[in-house]
Amino acid sequence: MAILQQHGPSPELFSRCVHCGLCTSACPTYTELFNENDSPRGRIYLMRLVYEGRMEWNPLVSRHLDLCLDCRACETACPSGVPYGRILEPFRTAVHRAEGKSWWRVGLTRQLLLRIFPYPRRIRVVLWPVRFAQRVGIYQLAENLGLFRLLPRTWRAMVELLPPPVADDGPLPSFVPAVGKPRARVGFFVGCVAEAIFRHIHWATIRVLQQNGCDVIIPRGQACCGAIHFHLGDSTGARRLADQNLATFPWQQLDAIVVNHAGCGAMLKEYPHHWADENQQARKAFSEKVRDINEFLEELGPVRPEGEIRLRATYHDACHLAHAQKIVDPPRKLLRLIRGLELVELPESLICCGSAGTYNLLQPEMADRLARRKLDNIRATGAEIVLASNAGCLLQIMREVRRAKLPVLVLHPMELLDMAYRGLTPPIPGRSSPG
Repeated sequence: MAILQQHGPSPELFSRCVHCGLCTSACPTYTELFNENDSPRGRIYLMRLVYEGRMEWNPLVSRHLDLCLDCRACETACPSGVPYGRILEPFRTAVHRAEGKSWWRVGLTRQLLLRIFPYPRRIRVVLWPVRFAQRVGIYQLAENLGLFRLLPRTWRAMVELLPPPVADDGPLPSFVPAVGKPRARVGFFVGCVAEAIFRHIHWATIRVLQQNGCDVIIPRGQACCGAIHFHLGDSTGARRLADQNLATFPWQQLDAIVVNHAGCGAMLKEYPHHWADENQQARKAFSEKVRDINEFLEELGPVRPEGEIRLRATYHDACHLAHAQKIVDPPRKLLRLIRGLELVELPESLICCGSAGTYNLLQPEMADRLARRKLDNIRATGAEIVLASNAGCLLQIMREVRRAKLPVLVLHPMELLDMAYRGLTPPIPGRSSPG
């Protein structure tokens, strides 16, 4: 496949893997299937064979690579520092180019994901019937009767993932001033799925930034980060979205570009690694301004909330925060600022929950196995609140909690911090509100 030499990974990256196997215990699919071809070193070996022309690209190789979550837990475990993501992602892009972009060869589901998910307005339009069904009670009835099983598995997964609607304060303004003396001027990245489904988390994040002395700018015209396109092999579409964000954000005048969802933050930070062209230096300067909200608040020096929350909570490490961005301690430090909160460690917190962007839609069987594993670990903590810093993780864990009818509240850390700043008590399922 000659196109791999032009658009695939740098060949020297293959040789950095010494096949020691220390990555296998960190790999979610290997620890579920115990198949060497579904481990990081096995996949690297398969990709190298295809790259060097010693093996033809075939459906079996495709299956092993498609089962990869691209969670990058192997990068955290690897003593040689193999950048697995920089091997897998260009390889997928090159294969996508080689196979062409027709509807039937790429797949109807993938095309719909590319044409709908990066655009918040389109997501809202598509989800409107489901939202209506939730509001009038039809959704719950259909779920109880098992009618969702009649849908194709990908569409069933999509419908079941959608959480009940949460009220928010409406569309985000273009500017929100700091509370008190300004300490920083930041841009806020809204994304696509997060904006369409979790806008209340955006509002909570903005209020937390305000309380910490930040003037917040929310530029109009910003686009999806490009992660959905990139991980599905459409590098050209991802680059178009990236350049739109560069043109939209006044990043030269900002102290930081703050992101509150891990997948978006990882993609924004990696813009300069993905494309080598005339915009590469601008992408590098832009990406150097990007900060995850947990990371940013730790750098700024957070203001401790006055409110008290006497509950037990546990924190799930989103893969693209812990592995891709190497941000593990800052969320925990922020949560420990909340008076009265008991934060307990989640077993296997660094193992993927099965969301992995669009993975739970394209590979629902493996995603469900990992989600059930995550739920078992959540149960073991006895936590009343589960926290995660990524939209996909929140959707996945919320669905499992609903399925199991577990009396657990699933929140983004900024939601809990916002409640602490405002003196509010989290509404734990099955528990009456105080007073």
